[in-house]
Amino acid sequence: MSYSLFDFLTLVGSLGLFLFGMKTMSEALQRVAGARMRKILSAMTSNRFFGLITGFLVTTIIQSSSATTVMVVSFVNAGLMSLVESIGVIMGANIGTTVTGWIITLFGFKVNISAYALPLIGIGLPLIFSKSTQRRSWGEFLVGFALLFLGLEYLKGAVPDIKQTPEVLSFLQEYTNLGFGSTLIFLAIGTILTIVIQSSSATMALTFVMCNQGWIPFHLAAAMVMGENIGTTVTANIAASVGNISAKRAARVHLLFNLLGVIWMLAVFTPFVDMIVTWVTKTNGVSPTESAAAIPTALSIFHTTFNVMNSLIFVWFVPLFEKAVVKMVPTQETEEEEFRLKFITTGMLSTAELSLFQARKELQFFAKHTNKMFGFTRKLIKEKKDSKFNKIFSRVEKYEGISDNVEVEIANYLSSVNHGKLSDLGRKRARAMLKLVSDLESIGDSNYNLARTMNRMRDMKVKFEPMIMEKLDLMFNLVDESLIVMQENLNNEDDMVNMTKARQVESEINNYRNQLKIEHLDNLKNGVYTYEAGIIFNDLFSECEKLADYAINVSEALSEIKG
Repeated sequence: MSYSLFDFLTLVGSLGLFLFGMKTMSEALQRVAGARMRKILSAMTSNRFFGLITGFLVTTIIQSSSATTVMVVSFVNAGLMSLVESIGVIMGANIGTTVTGWIITLFGFKVNISAYALPLIGIGLPLIFSKSTQRRSWGEFLVGFALLFLGLEYLKGAVPDIKQTPEVLSFLQEYTNLGFGSTLIFLAIGTILTIVIQSSSATMALTFVMCNQGWIPFHLAAAMVMGENIGTTVTANIAASVGNISAKRAARVHLLFNLLGVIWMLAVFTPFVDMIVTWVTKTNGVSPTESAAAIPTALSIFHTTFNVMNSLIFVWFVPLFEKAVVKMVPTQETEEEEFRLKFITTGMLSTAELSLFQARKELQFFAKHTNKMFGFTRKLIKEKKDSKFNKIFSRVEKYEGISDNVEVEIANYLSSVNHGKLSDLGRKRARAMLKLVSDLESIGDSNYNLARTMNRMRDMKVKFEPMIMEKLDLMFNLVDESLIVMQENLNNEDDMVNMTKARQVESEINNYRNQLKIEHLDNLKNGVYTYEAGIIFNDLFSECEKLADYAINVSEALSEIKG
């Protein structure tokens, strides 16, 4: 079985196509789906048991647990599903994949999703050239979805072809008499084969062949099936490699869940397999330990029982899984976790006043992350490495898109709260919040405008003298101070607003902006910098002043509550 450099490059290209499809699909989902899909997914996964059923049904329909978990990872990456919501779906996918096993066992039939990849590209490609942003995003989603599964199919075909030549595995019969050691060896073999072939169903078929040839007994075939459960988690983890921190955590949940399931099963492996053998023997009259014909049914029963028990046991420990993967994949200092709605995802509370408190918490969380955007933006102007600059710019761009969606959802929620029974003070708070949510989103827009100006500055290779950079740095410091004052006022639960400090900082920023305007004209006249560089300098300090205006608007809206 020869494996050339060309075959290896085909494998790498297949992996690249898979990852590119995942990235394209996830980014398009975020733009096109927004609130509607998030609401649908939240309803479907509102508790762990609904999530379990959702994962089971989706995997049963598309007949691929790998496909389900990759889609879950992309939803989490796009901010459409929370980590907790994804855990139940991943557990349900493991049960759903046992249905695929039964279909293959009984009918030898499996849906080939990749067969629909090219027609999907045919539908999506014209949409990409549409003038409508919505249709363009739908086109990118369809093309990304198609490329993902096309890449997965190529990935399966690019690995060494063990399926067509199973005799290369005949040497494994030498390791069948090592007791519990044999169980561990064949567990590892099942894992490795599934990783290599990228299909647990194909590994299951290989297992049947090995049993039919008499190379391995039933209990070692069962060990291989458990290994397949671990191996199938690799696909989701590969997909998550281009995702954000939440996507990586969702993929780790899949791995941790399957690993823990295998560990507890190993502790009771012998009696459990004996129970399956007894059951099949009584039902069919033929023992899988004596007849190869009974092995497919016995393996399907083992696979189903194992995965159902796993899910029913671990569904009660979803919060512990969440804590475990957060520790496994901690937030790095250089990587902020993507923000999304945190406090109003569960809908209206029992009273309008409580819902108003929930909305205030969401606004505080929103403000915190728009302030972080300014921190990212400040880094751009001094960043020298292209890779780091592009990474930070992409993060600001992503945050700006999310802040647009968050604004709409909070505003809709506050409008719903306004229709409830509110006190006079509650109505004042609701009106103030409706005013300030728009200003918070505008802060995000200003951050993005600053980032785009800095990107233009980099493209034009504009470099300012240290004196000019110091002036910009001072303006950034003043804006930073205004955002801190805004956040403090928003976080003050008793509606005490420090307008004196807010107006003082605003006045300093306005005066400094006026000073810079005068200096800017003198600098152009004296040739301190070129006209193009002057435009960038003017755009930067003017946008900073505009951003600070939105910050004081938030404080003013809050001050009206007691006015």
